[in-house]
Amino acid sequence: MRLLCNKGFLFYAEYNFRLFFMLLFSKKEVLLSNDLDTLLPNFLVSVLQRKKLVYDSHELFPEIPELVHKPLVKKCWSLLEAWILPKLKQTYTVSRSIKEFYNEKYNANFETILNLPTKKEIELGCFPFDSKGKKIILYQGAINIGRGLELMIDTMEFLDDAIFVIVGHGDIFDDLIAHVKNKNLNNKIHFIGKIAPERLQTLTPLTNLGISFEEDLGLNYRFALPNKIFDYIQAEVPILVSNLNEMKQIVLQYHVGEVIKNRNPAFLAKQIEALLEKDFSNQLKKAKQELIWENQEEKLLNIFRNCE
Repeated sequence: MRLLCNKGFLFYAEYNFRLFFMLLFSKKEVLLSNDLDTLLPNFLVSVLQRKKLVYDSHELFPEIPELVHKPLVKKCWSLLEAWILPKLKQTYTVSRSIKEFYNEKYNANFETILNLPTKKEIELGCFPFDSKGKKIILYQGAINIGRGLELMIDTMEFLDDAIFVIVGHGDIFDDLIAHVKNKNLNNKIHFIGKIAPERLQTLTPLTNLGISFEEDLGLNYRFALPNKIFDYIQAEVPILVSNLNEMKQIVLQYHVGEVIKNRNPAFLAKQIEALLEKDFSNQLKKAKQELIWENQEEKLLNIFRNCE
């Protein structure tokens, strides 16, 4: 769908307007809305045409960091959510904390469907740089505010035999490149940019540590359970994560890494050095057999069966 407006209020207005008419004149039995920014047109069509609606919430949309300093915009999304969510019967989300939040706030009936990868055999690719003799630390995902990437860049000043690889793109991509240049860390930090999932799946297993350093910028991050955590596990790569509800629980339950003890770069570097010497291979092999989509899909199918 090519839009005339590609950012701000006009983007969402045009997108929802056009989505409404696309859905209205499409053949369908069930409507599936992914996140709050698609919910209004789906809901209106479901009411007008008496179609079943399933809502898939990937996050607490009004709590995303991009809305922290936009109280009016945040209020609009919150009002929309409060109007529609209590009316929905088939709903699911990506973590236990978000489920409990919605169920308590709106007396809803959300279920948890973990956003897990499918089971994969490990295939090895190669990085476009020389990494011989170095430990590789990986971040893969959106390059946006609140992901803790600045912290990891600052931590690299205290790590001698390691390389930090950033795979992905986003709002602060250019800012991070400038930050690395200012610190004269270009030889330690490599930006791969946005690549196809198939290629990424061959690079992740080459690394020694996967990070998920999200900051506590509100409920959305506090309750987050990032996809990359499960991708690291599927590639048998140990993880280091923020001390936040959901990601911490994965580490504690499956023993596949550690939780950050101190966000000071010098202290964090010492934790990383010690972590890189530990062996999590047995725990990772066990966890990757359980944390796969094949063990979730029946729960999702049951939600759609209940629409019948």
